[in-house]
Amino acid sequence: MIQSSKKWKIQIPDEMFVQQLQNNLHISSLTAKILASRVKTLDEARNIIHMKDDQLHNPYLLTGMKEAVERIELALHRGEKILIYGDYDADGITSTSVILHTLLDLGADVDFEIPNRFTHGYGPNEELFRLAHEKGIQLIITVDNGISGIEPIRIAKELGMDVIVTDHHEPGEELPPADVIIHPRVPEGKYPFGELAGVGVAFKLAHALYGEVPEHLFEYVALGTIADLVPLTGENRYIVRKGLEKLRKSNHPWVQALCEASGVKQHEIDEEIIGFYFGPRLNAIGRLGDAKPGVEFLMSEDLASATMGAKLLNEKNNERKEYVNSITEEAIEMIENNSDISNSLVLVVAKEGWNPGVIGIVASRLVEKYYKPTIVLSIDSELGLAKGSGRSIEGFHLYNELAKNRDILPHFGGHPMAAGMTLSAEHIDELRARLHQQATTCLSDELLTPTLYIDVPIDLSEVTVEAIEELQKLKPFGVGFEKPIFVIQQVSIRSMRKIGANENHIKMELEDAYGILDAVGFNKGYLFNEISYGVKLSIVGDLQINEWQGRKKPQFLLSDVQTLEWQLFDYRGKVNVNHWVGNIPIEESSFIAFREETIQYFQAVIPSIQLVEDEIDNSLSPFIVLLDLPKRIHTMEKLIEIAKPQRIYAVFYTPNSQYFNGMPTRKHFAQYYTFLKNRPFFNLNEHIHQLSKHFGLNVDTIKFMTKVFFELGFVTIENGLLSVNEFASKRSLTEATTYQLRQQQIELEQKFLYSTYSELKQWFDNRMKELSYS
Repeated sequence: MIQSSKKWKIQIPDEMFVQQLQNNLHISSLTAKILASRVKTLDEARNIIHMKDDQLHNPYLLTGMKEAVERIELALHRGEKILIYGDYDADGITSTSVILHTLLDLGADVDFEIPNRFTHGYGPNEELFRLAHEKGIQLIITVDNGISGIEPIRIAKELGMDVIVTDHHEPGEELPPADVIIHPRVPEGKYPFGELAGVGVAFKLAHALYGEVPEHLFEYVALGTIADLVPLTGENRYIVRKGLEKLRKSNHPWVQALCEASGVKQHEIDEEIIGFYFGPRLNAIGRLGDAKPGVEFLMSEDLASATMGAKLLNEKNNERKEYVNSITEEAIEMIENNSDISNSLVLVVAKEGWNPGVIGIVASRLVEKYYKPTIVLSIDSELGLAKGSGRSIEGFHLYNELAKNRDILPHFGGHPMAAGMTLSAEHIDELRARLHQQATTCLSDELLTPTLYIDVPIDLSEVTVEAIEELQKLKPFGVGFEKPIFVIQQVSIRSMRKIGANENHIKMELEDAYGILDAVGFNKGYLFNEISYGVKLSIVGDLQINEWQGRKKPQFLLSDVQTLEWQLFDYRGKVNVNHWVGNIPIEESSFIAFREETIQYFQAVIPSIQLVEDEIDNSLSPFIVLLDLPKRIHTMEKLIEIAKPQRIYAVFYTPNSQYFNGMPTRKHFAQYYTFLKNRPFFNLNEHIHQLSKHFGLNVDTIKFMTKVFFELGFVTIENGLLSVNEFASKRSLTEATTYQLRQQQIELEQKFLYSTYSELKQWFDNRMKELSYS
C-alpha cells in the first residue's frame, strides 16, 4: 500500500457533456474533459478556445472613467505636473509603467513615486504626498493602491492637489475623498468584470486616454496580471493571452534582457515562465528595498540599460531566495524544537531581524510543509513591535480569526487565506495560544489534511502527442482557471528505474488495457523502493511532450501516487544485508524472526528484531519484514491474520535448507534399518561418512534418519553405539516429530523460499482474501 499525504478528490466529468463538446468543437476527449470540469455551457467552452475581441470591455463602462480622462486632458492642456503613485510589487510596478508610458506619449509633465515597503508602508503616504506638493505636483494618479488611503488623500486635497484613484483592492465601508475613483467593483456590479488586477485598471485608463486599444502595452498588463494572481477568467484571460502573444515577439529591450537573465527562450514565454521567472524577479526588488529601479527597467529604451536593470533584478531575486531559505530553516528549527509551537494548531514563529519583505513567502512554505495556518513575525526590539504575515488553510478564515483578537492586534488586514499584522512583541505567545484555542473549534483532523483536487481522469488511450498539443488552445492557466491535474487509475508498472546523477529521479513505463505511457518523477527516486511490480497504481500529475532527436512522445510528469493494494517486496537470496535493509523504511517496519539464530545473524545490522513463536504481538507495524521461515505454516497464517500487513518484505534467510536434500524415501529408511539390524552395534560417529557413500545419501540425511528411528524407539544409542530395538512396536515414520518438522520445512521452503514471485504473491493474496471474507 502507498498512501498519499493528501486526500484525493477526483471530479468525474459528465460523459454526455464531454461528448457534446467533442462533437461541436472538434476537440479531443482530453480537452473536452478539462472544459467539462470548468464550464457549464457550450458557449463558455467556445469562448475559451476561440478568443474574441468583444471580451475586452469599453473602458468607459468603469465608473469615473469619463471624469478621469477629462481631468487628465485638462492637466495636459494646462501643462500641470502629474505624479503617478504606484506600489512596490510586480502589479504596482507594471501599473506605474503603463500610465507612465501613456502620459509620456501624450506629452505630459509626469513623474512617478513608489513608497518604500520598510519606511513608508503600503499605499498612500502623507510624507510622500507633502513632498509631491513641495515639488509642484498638481495631480496625483494612484495605481494599484489608494482605495484605503483615506487620511493621506484627504491631506493631499487640503494641500490643493487633485487625486485620481485607480485600484482593485477590496474597498472598505468608507471610500477616500478623491476627485475620481476608478475601481472595477466600485460601485458593485456596474462594470462587467470585477477581477481586474491593478495593471488591468491602469490599462483601461490608458485605453480611454489613447482613444484606442494600446496594443504596445499588453506585455506589461500580462506580466502584472499573472504576477498578482488574480483570476485568469473573463477580461483578464483576454488581456493575458494577447500579452503572451506580444511578449513572444516583443522588441522591448526589457523583454529580451529579462529572458537572458532568467535563462528562458523568448518564443517559449507562457504564464508559467512569467509566474516562476519574471514575476518573482520584479517582486524581489520591492521586497528588499526601493522598487523604483523596477519601473526604470520596464521603461528601458535600449538593450544596454535593460541588461543592467535585469542584472539588478537577478541579484535582488537571489538575495531574496537566500533570505527566504535562511528564515525558513530557522523557523523550522524553532517549530521542531519547541513543543509549544509545534503542538499548536496555528503556527506562530517570530525572531528579531527577519526581513519583513519576505516573511509572507516563508509563511507559505511553512503551510506547505506542516499544513497548518501559519504566522511569521519579524521583531523590532527597539520599538517592541512584531510585524508579519500569515497564510491559512481551508477551514480557517484568517481575517475573521484575527479580528477576534483586536485587543492585542492594533493593526491587521487581509482576507480568508492571507493577512498582514503588527502587534506588541510581548503578545506573540498570547496570540498563538488564543489562535490555537480558536482553531480547536473549527479545524478537524480532516481539514488538517490537505486536499488534492483532480479534475481530469484519463485512460492511456487518450494520451497522444496531438491531444497534448491541442491543450495549448486552453491556455493560459492560472487562478480561477487552474492548470489541469490528471489522474490515471489502475495502471501497472511495466518497468521502472532510477535516473539522475544521484538516482533521485524515477523513470517508469505505465501500462493498462489501452496502451503504454512513459512517466517520469523528478525527486521521486524513493518510489523505486516503494512500488512493487504487479500492483495497480493510481498516478497523478501533468502531461507533456518529450522530444528527443526530432521524435515526439507523450510523457506523464508524476506528482503523486497511491495504491490501496498490499505489496510484496522480494528480497529472497539477497546476500548483502546492508544493501537491501537500506531500502526498507525502518521506522515504519516490524522486523520478524521465527528462530533465535536468525536474530543473532542479523542483530549487527538490524538492532530491533521481534521473535515470533506461538504468541504473536498485536502491535505489529503495517510493514512487516520476514527475516526467516516459521516451523509451521500455521504460524505464518496467524501472523498475516493479526498483522494485516500493507507491505511484506520477504527475506526468508534459511542457512540449512532442506528443500534440495529432500525427504528420504521409504526404501531408504528400509535399507538403513536392515543395515543396522544386521549389526548388533554400530558406531555412527566413526563410520558415518562411509555409510553416506554406501547409500548415496549425504551425512545430514543419515543423521536425520537416525533421529527419526530414535524418536520412534526403533533404535537405542549408548556410548555412541547404535543398536536395533528388537521389541519396538510397529509405527509410521510420520509419527516422529523430526519427520513432521522436516516435512513441514520442505513444504514451507517450497511455498515461500523456492516459489516464483507470482506464486508467493498468490499465496499471500489468498490468505488476505480469506481474512477479508471471514
